Amino acid sequence: MPPLQTLSPEQLVKPRQFELRISLIFLTIFVSLGIHLPYFPLWLEAKGFAAEEIAIILSAPMFLRVVTTPFITAMADRAKDRSNILVLMIATALLLSLGYFLQPTYTVVLGVSLVLAVFWTPQTPLADSLALSGVRRFGSVYAKMRIWGSISFLVANFIGGAIIAAYGATTVPAMISVGLAVALVLSFFAPRLGQPRKASPLSATDIQEAAPKLLNAYFLFFVVGAGIIIASHGFLYGFVSIYWKSIELSETLVGLLWAWAVVAEVGMFMIFTRVFSNIRTSTLLVMAGVAAMARWLLYPLIWPAGLGVIGFFAVQTLHAFSTGLILIGLQKMIGETVVEERMGAAQGIAYFANGFAMAAVTLFSGALYDRLGVDGFFVMAGVAAIGLGFILLAAKSAPKRRLGR
Repeated sequence: MPPLQTLSPEQLVKPRQFELRISLIFLTIFVSLGIHLPYFPLWLEAKGFAAEEIAIILSAPMFLRVVTTPFITAMADRAKDRSNILVLMIATALLLSLGYFLQPTYTVVLGVSLVLAVFWTPQTPLADSLALSGVRRFGSVYAKMRIWGSISFLVANFIGGAIIAAYGATTVPAMISVGLAVALVLSFFAPRLGQPRKASPLSATDIQEAAPKLLNAYFLFFVVGAGIIIASHGFLYGFVSIYWKSIELSETLVGLLWAWAVVAEVGMFMIFTRVFSNIRTSTLLVMAGVAAMARWLLYPLIWPAGLGVIGFFAVQTLHAFSTGLILIGLQKMIGETVVEERMGAAQGIAYFANGFAMAAVTLFSGALYDRLGVDGFFVMAGVAAIGLGFILLAAKSAPKRRLGR
């Protein structure tokens, strides 16, 4: 393996307003995601798709993107600048999103969703890799940049729910495309950092060299455990909006419930540095796994117990731990233990673990919701427990020291 290339003098110079520009990237790429996640299932239901068809339309792109995303993130590491690949991904996703304006047959919607996922999914890990390069080179704080993605997701949840309440679920495709269009405009302002010190190899000839840095017990147990805990949210993402509508909650209230979960997540980003930054990364993920289990065990009990909407808001607060703590913890682990020239590959492997587990759970969730309804959350508690087991294995194999900048 050739020696690592040193950073060029230009790469040692911090781009002007680096944190602001990365924050704007996170802000804009999460707008369309904030519409798609809570409301796309409602659009599918409004178009007459059954629960199992919805599960396939949601999960099939997840299976595809776990194969394509690692290769795209590795390609970005080899490109002249990862920001150029980000612009390409957003522009292509915008064009493909227009396919939802075609006649919404099962074949058309599934086909558009499959191809769109190839170009939509890599946007977040590419933004993450740019942000983490800033963390490593310039001492930037990841949470202070990433928080703006959560804020825009929250605002999209709230405004999207209000628009759907006023004009119906048929507005969902238009809102997704508008969000991608805004992201495309702002992507041209992404800071240019040049190539990483060395591209992340994922080819058959290079993977053996990558293995000692990434394919170790701590990294693998950690990303698998985090992926499974995240995947336990698949039932929530696929069917909780449909469930809330079935008990006659309004679209605006559904939007507020989604938004409140993100408020909790944003709160975690705001307090993380002061409260959790000195806690071991594996301990953070244990906390997240326990919170996820509690969340899923409580969900089916809220409405029958007469706790009403207040109960749903209370349980949605656990999103700060079951999701927010995982998002930060995963990036904390990568930043501490993975050198910069492997960050693209590390992001790709983490997204592979997250995506494959999420796809499997989401595919299973259609039949689960058909048969158990809201009681399917009890099964998700078991899924989260499996993820927690892998995190405990990761804790036993944690490295003795962290990487320096």
